[in-house]
Amino acid sequence: MKRMRNNLIASSCLFTAFALWTVAICFVDVQMIGPKGTSVGFSKINLFFHNLTGVNWGLYNLTDWLGIVPIGVAFSFAILGFVQWIKRKKLVKVDRSLLVLGGFYITVIAVYIFFETVVINYRPVLIEGYLEVSYPSSTALLVMCVMPTAMMQLKARIKNRKFRRCVLFIIALFIAFMVIGRLVSGVHWLTDIIGGVLISSALVRTYAWTANIQSR
Repeated sequence: MKRMRNNLIASSCLFTAFALWTVAICFVDVQMIGPKGTSVGFSKINLFFHNLTGVNWGLYNLTDWLGIVPIGVAFSFAILGFVQWIKRKKLVKVDRSLLVLGGFYITVIAVYIFFETVVINYRPVLIEGYLEVSYPSSTALLVMCVMPTAMMQLKARIKNRKFRRCVLFIIALFIAFMVIGRLVSGVHWLTDIIGGVLISSALVRTYAWTANIQSR
């Protein structure tokens, strides 16, 4: 119960932080520093960091392709849930954490679609000549939602301690590489990455609270 309460408190704080951060981006130090005169909040720090890192198209393409990994992971858990459904013959007999995970994935997709429609920021660079929505970072959102929840699932399902630790460590390294790689590739503003981390963390804590997977 204590762990569930802590997850609920953490998710509430993170959602609040994300909401305040998003509002601040819309009103604090907004200047037309983006491509084609697009406006960006926290313009000074965003421009400073963008000039500091520059644009690394190789790293951008690499992290783009590696975005297939969390999609594959999500698909694997979907298959696991489907197999359980077939074997147990009733959807309600599928592991609760997997059912909640399915709802979690739908929520992540809904968040992505929402911010594709409600534009906060555009990228600091044109992609093949076009402006693309940049807030929150969709790659950070995908990786930091799918992979941490995969870690929770695997922590409960892998029985061999050494193998489990190895797998979880590799996933943690992958998450760090993807988020940092996306940041220093220069295709997002610094505030976009921070926004992606905040909303993803909030969603993951909500999943942990709802599924109560860590108590297993």
